[in-house]
Amino acid sequence: MSERTGIFAGDDPFGLAQSWLDEAAKTEANDPNAMQLATVDADGLPNVRTVLLKEIEADAFVFYTNYESAKGQELAATGKAAFVLHWKSLGRQVRVRGLVSREDGKKADEYYHSRALKSRLGAWASRQSEPLRSREALMAEVAKVTAMKGTKPGRPPYWGGYRIRPLEMEFWADGAFRLHDRFRWRRAAPDRGWEIARLHP
Repeated sequence: MSERTGIFAGDDPFGLAQSWLDEAAKTEANDPNAMQLATVDADGLPNVRTVLLKEIEADAFVFYTNYESAKGQELAATGKAAFVLHWKSLGRQVRVRGLVSREDGKKADEYYHSRALKSRLGAWASRQSEPLRSREALMAEVAKVTAMKGTKPGRPPYWGGYRIRPLEMEFWADGAFRLHDRFRWRRAAPDRGWEIARLHP
């Protein structure tokens, strides 16, 4: 793979993804860690929404949400997900498909407690993805939770993290005349080695 030079160089796709994210943090105006997460429902109908990537580990990508939300239920049912990080300012994107597991231990507690107090209380007040009668009803629930939980609410049992371990990752960079550069990293299982291929644009 002598042609994988410059921004595509390296033998660790997670390190490469982190370097691209770090670079995007200098150029993207808002939320360089925003990723579009795709799941499927019981009928196989896809769902896509934007969530925030919170950590790139040595072998996984981590984000946090409500386990009882639509995405949480779909992740529980399939154990699979895909996402894309797209940085318009850089003309680059990273696409990932893989296997999902929960992060509901110490790391989830630490991240929850690092959030702003109102965000922590909001996690208790919101029944994410369920119908809501009005904005006023939501704010009333926030006030109720604030009175009950005080200034040090614990992490809700239905709120925590998800870890995506990729089976496939693609690094894409914009090219002149739509002749983009694409490199796909693929492995049969999380404990297997990567096969890397350049793809047609």
